[in-house]
Amino acid sequence: MSGILLGLGQLFQPIALIALLAGVVIGLIVGSLPGLNDSITMAVLIPITFGMEPQVAICLLVGIYCASACGGSVPSILLKIPGTASATVTAYDGYPMSQQGRSGEALGLAISSSTFGGLTSAIVLLFLSPFLAKQALKFGPPEYFMLAVLGMSTVIGMAGKNIVKNILAMAVGLIFSCVGMSPQTGLARFTFGQVSLMDGISLIPMLIGLFGITSILEMIETIRSKTAGVDFKEEVKKEYQKVKVTLPNKEMAKRLLPTWAQSSLIGNVIGIIPGAGMIMAIFMAYDQASRRHPELEFGTGVPEGIAAPESANNAVTGGSLVPLLALGVPGNSTSALFLGAIMIHGMRTGPVFFTEHPDIIYGLFISIIIANIIMAPLGIFVLRYMKTILSVPEELLGGIILAFCVTGVFAIATNPFDVLVLIIFGLIGYFCYKFKIPTAPMIVAMVLGSMTENNLRQALVASKGSWDFLYKQPITLTVLIIAIGSFFFPFIAAKVKKMKAAKVK
Repeated sequence: MSGILLGLGQLFQPIALIALLAGVVIGLIVGSLPGLNDSITMAVLIPITFGMEPQVAICLLVGIYCASACGGSVPSILLKIPGTASATVTAYDGYPMSQQGRSGEALGLAISSSTFGGLTSAIVLLFLSPFLAKQALKFGPPEYFMLAVLGMSTVIGMAGKNIVKNILAMAVGLIFSCVGMSPQTGLARFTFGQVSLMDGISLIPMLIGLFGITSILEMIETIRSKTAGVDFKEEVKKEYQKVKVTLPNKEMAKRLLPTWAQSSLIGNVIGIIPGAGMIMAIFMAYDQASRRHPELEFGTGVPEGIAAPESANNAVTGGSLVPLLALGVPGNSTSALFLGAIMIHGMRTGPVFFTEHPDIIYGLFISIIIANIIMAPLGIFVLRYMKTILSVPEELLGGIILAFCVTGVFAIATNPFDVLVLIIFGLIGYFCYKFKIPTAPMIVAMVLGSMTENNLRQALVASKGSWDFLYKQPITLTVLIIAIGSFFFPFIAAKVKKMKAAKVK
């Protein structure tokens, strides 16, 4: 309770509330614009937060993270074009409902469902993270080594058909994490005589390059793009003129409550698993909703078809922060960005975060709750002005992003080498985009690489070179089994699916 009071004291400052409000508005806008997402926006804004108070910076990023998933549903419903990847399934029933002249109702369903899912994730984060952090205080090098392995194995295991590309990306990330002086021997590794690389590759320039610069290069490639031969902006402008958002009434809310609860549970569970992400959550939620209501024809404008994916995608937001805050293990690229924002203020995640900065951590929890509460009214408000927002030329938008990226990275340490790192990783990100190589495994490996190496060395020293620490201790053995299972589960599931399909034929 004392932590919650400290968090409230930090949050209920005018500047923190303004930052949270601004973050929600920005998140709704960028989510509504295809080509932009929360990761790109957060990467661009992280350097700006360097000059802010930690709580103010976190409020800004929390608002963006929570609201962007909701904003992605807008073009998905109006034009069947997902603003974010997490809104893909929303189009299945959202777009048919819009064609029936019920776009306002569909958008209201999306906003209310996102709010419900986000609030449940905030509650899970509030109660589960402190518990895990307390348990993590008992961990030693063997346990932390296995946690890092679990984080990487789940990211690879969730790849499906892209298993080879995921392994490649993770291998590259691990190599990048080895750049600099060895903490054990003091010898330089992969520095190529560059003094600037002695301390390793800075996380912030790397992340901003992978998201910000890559997005600019993608924007240049697709500038003035057409969707099915139609100018996207002009079509959306027309659609926005017709929209009047209507939230669900009491009868509809009562009808959707079981779907909201089920989908939010799925989103929270999937969010906690490193590497699973929103895509898996929304497809599972939609599938379970269709199974729960076989009498309804999903794909024709069913309210449950919007409620399920939208409540699931926002439920993932809080769940994905649980392993990062409690254990120091980022499960996806967005949580890695949160890690970067926390590191830039001289803090570190994990159990020590709860003991050293209880005001910040509980302020974060409460800010997620408030962000989801104010998301609904702000979503309705922002929709009124989307026509004006969409009028901003892509060329101007790309220039603004580039300016923020370069100046922000340079301002952090006033080191020109960081700008070079920014450009290099921007090109790497664009290469990955062109060849459909996921960057999330690379980012996770970059973050967890040093943690894996250091704890493995310490564990081997303590066990006198023996690897028996992997199976002699109950915690490490359990995590090892889970890691192996998470790696092979997609292959087993795919095999079972093929066998079932063969039997049906």
